[in-house]
Amino acid sequence: MAAVAQKLSKSEQLLKRWSAKFDWPARVAAHAAHLAVVERGAIEATARGKAAEWEKRETQLRETEWSMHERAIAAAKRGLDAYMDKDNVYANLADIARMLEIASKLGRLATGLDKSNGEQRDGDGLPGLRVEVTVALEKIYGEPEIVDVQTVPVLPEKTA
Repeated sequence: MAAVAQKLSKSEQLLKRWSAKFDWPARVAAHAAHLAVVERGAIEATARGKAAEWEKRETQLRETEWSMHERAIAAAKRGLDAYMDKDNVYANLADIARMLEIASKLGRLATGLDKSNGEQRDGDGLPGLRVEVTVALEKIYGEPEIVDVQTVPVLPEKTA
């Protein structure tokens, strides 16, 4: 109050009376609340704009995933037809199955049915082990061999 009184060349007592008469503290609080409402409105408008942008991006991504799903299904069908006609020189059943798996995953992503965030799980809810890795390891190292080991006691050394 003293600083305001000095700046306005008024007495501090006069400013205190005006403050009480016109309820300046409540008016200052109301103005601050109004500014907060305006600021919150601006923030919400910005957030709505960003949400619309992300919704548009999500729709574009889903359309792309669906298009890729359809192309992958068509490619898998062509590969299966070629395999069945024995004209296939580029794909085997494992390749075709993988293509169908990818197509199915893309379809589930595009329609919002896949909620796994890309994680593969087995029946127990634990991360699944890829069958291809297991098969590759067996090709490299062969079937695991179990060896029985028997402990043999150490004989004392002979002294010369």
